[in-house]
Amino acid sequence: MQPQILFPHTAIYTPNLEASLKFYRAFFGVEPKKIKPGYAKFELENPKWNFTLNEVRAQVPNTQQVLSHLGFQVATTEEVKAIQARLSAQGIKAILEETGTTCCYAVQDKFWVKSPEGIDWEVFTVHSDADVFRDGASGENAMCCAHGLESMPVQLSIPILNQ
Repeated sequence: MQPQILFPHTAIYTPNLEASLKFYRAFFGVEPKKIKPGYAKFELENPKWNFTLNEVRAQVPNTQQVLSHLGFQVATTEEVKAIQARLSAQGIKAILEETGTTCCYAVQDKFWVKSPEGIDWEVFTVHSDADVFRDGASGENAMCCAHGLESMPVQLSIPILNQ
């Protein structure tokens, strides 16, 4: 059985979380599901999308990278492992595997791959909420959610279907 993707996932960097929250609340027309120090998550239903903001105060001007990473959220660790096995069989090896890690105020199992364009992709499941941003942190702006910062700028376009 093919694992079901619960939400496509996009994480972006922002130098000003409050300004970005104001914009994305208006743009998406919904409130974030989670707001923590230096972090916010929207879970949209139309389109289904897990969209996060990661505050990085030292961000360079907008001409530089703002995309943190892309990914897919699935329901179980077994589905994470099934996708990883499928990719591995096709020659796409994980660059990082994490089990029971705390990231983005959630306890997760995940793995990472890097596309030929240099985009970090994450496949993950969430077990529970956490009180800290990442393992060993108390909400600082250190990034747990990206394997590296070498990714190239990407323009995203996602159609929104009216119901």
